[in-house]
Amino acid sequence: MLKIQEIRELIKLVDQSTIDEFVYEQDGSKIKMKKKTAEAVVVQPAKNVLQEVQAPVSVQPAPVKQEVAAEPVAKETVTEAENLHKITSPMVGTFYQASSPDVDAYVNVGSRVSKDSIVCIVEAMKLFNEIEAEINGEIVEVLVRDGQLVEYGQPLFLVRPE
Repeated sequence: MLKIQEIRELIKLVDQSTIDEFVYEQDGSKIKMKKKTAEAVVVQPAKNVLQEVQAPVSVQPAPVKQEVAAEPVAKETVTEAENLHKITSPMVGTFYQASSPDVDAYVNVGSRVSKDSIVCIVEAMKLFNEIEAEINGEIVEVLVRDGQLVEYGQPLFLVRPE
């Protein structure tokens, strides 16, 4: 698989060239880049990586109300006591709860999810990556705000498994 710096270089080359589409496949992984104007495409990463690159598009985060626990220590105790599953970020990027500011969030507290349910988007270098729940259950808590920068491995949601 390509390293992130190599992907960045490919993006720059495709962006500066006259080609409209570029596909790279290696060892069951696939990267697909397309140039389009004023249109954002959200892609779903699978076991085989599939990512589409678009011309720069401005995405404005939608305001989200979120409750904050009074005691972080109590939250960890509840997590351990209930054996809650953490959905974590697979990359560094910007967290978005919806595909665009004018639509509802993929999930909210109380939403039921299945293994292949999309729960959010993490945007990195103009690539919009849909994040799946990877577990059947109920969303108990959203741990980050819409538009917040997230780190690799950072917990995004707590899910009560079914």
